Amino acid sequence: MLSEIDAVKSAGFDYIELRTSEITALPDPDYQKLAERLKRMALPVPVTYLFIPPDIKLTGPSVDPARQKEYVQKALDRVSRLGATTIVLGSGPARTYPEGFSKDAAFQQLVDFCKWLGPQARQRGITIAIEPLRKQESNIINSLAEGLQLIKAAGDPNIQLNVDFYHLEMEKEDPAIIVQARDFVHHVHMANPQGRVFPLKWDEYNYGPFFAALREIGFDKEISVEARAEDFQKEAPQAIALLRQAMLAPAVKSPKR
Repeated sequence: MLSEIDAVKSAGFDYIELRTSEITALPDPDYQKLAERLKRMALPVPVTYLFIPPDIKLTGPSVDPARQKEYVQKALDRVSRLGATTIVLGSGPARTYPEGFSKDAAFQQLVDFCKWLGPQARQRGITIAIEPLRKQESNIINSLAEGLQLIKAAGDPNIQLNVDFYHLEMEKEDPAIIVQARDFVHHVHMANPQGRVFPLKWDEYNYGPFFAALREIGFDKEISVEARAEDFQKEAPQAIALLRQAMLAPAVKSPKR
């Protein structure tokens, strides 16, 4: 969130992942102030999330392509000027289809949207990372396997995959799917699934298979902590240290579930 910029900088994170919809909604003067502030702080914004707001539907009978396109083009322009090269497309409420609507039809709407979105993103040097969400947050694209189906159906090099450990665990999906998806994994979100809090210690959860899969595919892009903290300034450095350790093939074994 924009309100967390100072805290993220002082905690020692390499970058901040801001909300796309929040940036897009800013009045022009406030957007300019934000851009100047980030530049002054030397705080990069390579990734943004929360792409499509709930009131701009991606599926269902009330989809408005003209409104989609107007919003998306403004959003892409704004975040690209901040230096973002990745936008995570979770947006559960926007992509959830209503009861009585065909899931196959909703899936095709997402495919068509991504086919249009890919070239728009590419023009601005941005890759869209599709984020599978747990069933409580969306009724479509709930697993990495389903995310892969969407990406392959869209068939655009700028439509890739976001792997969120929290959602992976909530849906009880085997981390080995990451190896199968190796050519499409573009971004990673991380949290301790027990409370969706900052990951702090290697032995607090069974992180091993997840990071082993990331190391196996040679993942070398950004990993963002998407979680809540009880004490941000204390826990942030711990989370940073844990993630760096985890990507260096830690010798410590994870506890059994």
